[in-house]
Amino acid sequence: MVPRSFMEFMITAAGAAGAMIGLLFVAISLRSELVFGAKAPDKVKTLAGSSFTSLVNAFSLSILAIIPQTNIGRGMIFLSVFCLINTWRLHARSRHFKNQTFAFVVSTLNYLFELAGGITLLIRPFEQWIVDALCYVIFASFVIALNRTWTLIQSETVIASEP
Repeated sequence: MVPRSFMEFMITAAGAAGAMIGLLFVAISLRSELVFGAKAPDKVKTLAGSSFTSLVNAFSLSILAIIPQTNIGRGMIFLSVFCLINTWRLHARSRHFKNQTFAFVVSTLNYLFELAGGITLLIRPFEQWIVDALCYVIFASFVIALNRTWTLIQSETVIASEP
């Protein structure tokens, strides 16, 4: 269970993640041919997918934390596995691009930490330090998404510099 003292953070994070997902959709729609077109580079698809995955993670964790009397551990486990699979799938198709390793490692560590926290909360549902750590997982998800979205917005320049 998430202590009441975390509710403001979770509500704010859920609202911010929802707004950022909307802005990501706007950014993608302005460059839809670059992201979804027949000649869309894998790197651009990876950037959009990775950003979306991070934002969905932050949004879903925050929303789940707001539900009264819920052990968020189950949600953390499910979301972390989903995000890990999606991250590995996305990065597998773009592994030959420069500068992908750092984003892949940071994303993977974030989701593995989330998985460990979820398992811990299932075993010990009142461990407040895990909820503290969850806030940092959400924060890291925002940082990952913002970094990937910013790179996506600059994608024509980034693509031009790739071999």
